[in-house]
Amino acid sequence: MSEVKTNEATDTQKSPGRFGRLYQGLTTIDFVGRKKIWFIASLVVILVGLGSLSVRGFNLGIDFKGGSSWEVLAPHSSISSMTSAVTKAGLTNPTVEKLGSQTYQVTADLNNDSTSVQTQITNAVIAAMAKEAGAASNQVSTSNVGPTWGGQITNRALEALIIFFVAVVLYISIRFEPKMALAAFIAMVHDLLVTVGVYSLFGFQITPDTVIALLTILGYSLYDTVVVFDRVRDNASSANAILKSGTMTYGEMVNLSMNQTLARSINTSLVAILPVLAVLVVGAYILGATTLQNYGLALFVGLMSGAYSSIFIASPLLAWMKEREPRYRELAARVNRSEHTTLSPRAAALMGSDATQRIGAGSRRPVSSVTPRARKQKRR
Repeated sequence: MSEVKTNEATDTQKSPGRFGRLYQGLTTIDFVGRKKIWFIASLVVILVGLGSLSVRGFNLGIDFKGGSSWEVLAPHSSISSMTSAVTKAGLTNPTVEKLGSQTYQVTADLNNDSTSVQTQITNAVIAAMAKEAGAASNQVSTSNVGPTWGGQITNRALEALIIFFVAVVLYISIRFEPKMALAAFIAMVHDLLVTVGVYSLFGFQITPDTVIALLTILGYSLYDTVVVFDRVRDNASSANAILKSGTMTYGEMVNLSMNQTLARSINTSLVAILPVLAVLVVGAYILGATTLQNYGLALFVGLMSGAYSSIFIASPLLAWMKEREPRYRELAARVNRSEHTTLSPRAAALMGSDATQRIGAGSRRPVSSVTPRARKQKRR
């Protein structure tokens, strides 16, 4: 009985739970084998966003399309009452935001009106906001952004995005290989299309903060992708590379690499998403600091998309491209012809390290422990 209990205790210790397998690199999720599901899901989201973009377009802020802005300190007002006041003053589709806890900002596009009409509406809005805030008219600040300046901001944002893409492709091509650079580039374009699609679909306003947030989330997405690609490179071309053993295809090796780095990818994404979610919920919605909303919202949507693309888009896409090379086609053919058993992530990780000898007990045939008989000595 004691031996049975000891064996049961040993088996329990050898089989960790779900989280234990995740953080020990023992998961066996088939990311590459289910790539069609991930690709179709992303394609549907992107097509819905592009459809909304073609029909509704973007809700651009005044920094991009030009317009007028008014600010006033109104501690006893609300967004609804301020919106009603400026609408009665002559503004069409005004955007009212609460900056901090007591300051209200009203923006509207008056570029299509004549100079005299703009002056008339501006004076009426100043009077309405001052009355709503219970302040003097000179306490309402006004600023104007012309369409030319808005166009320059848009062009500079596009230039920054293009420069970022070019730098990333060149770096990954030199540091890793061109196909990895192409997979990372497609993953970043995926994140960009998903984010702008969500902004168009829900009518979120695009400001310079949004552009900064987009560049930030592309950097986070690239970091997660590079972490996985670095493990793929080690498993493919290092001195003790698993792929060189000839026991698995390139796709299986990529799948193994993703399982080995899954815990790190999840932790990296959570560490980035949770503070952004706190800023978005606590800062923008609870404390009323709506200036944080545009930046936090873009970061949240982009980080979620980046976490998804680094796991479900970049690496499966890399495996799909690499498996079309002649050498990896031949490898897949040899592996399929031979009777092989895919190594577990734990065994493969040990094989790629200096602990190769520890795999033998679990994945190879046990060596016979019978000692050879001693030779008889001849009589003299």
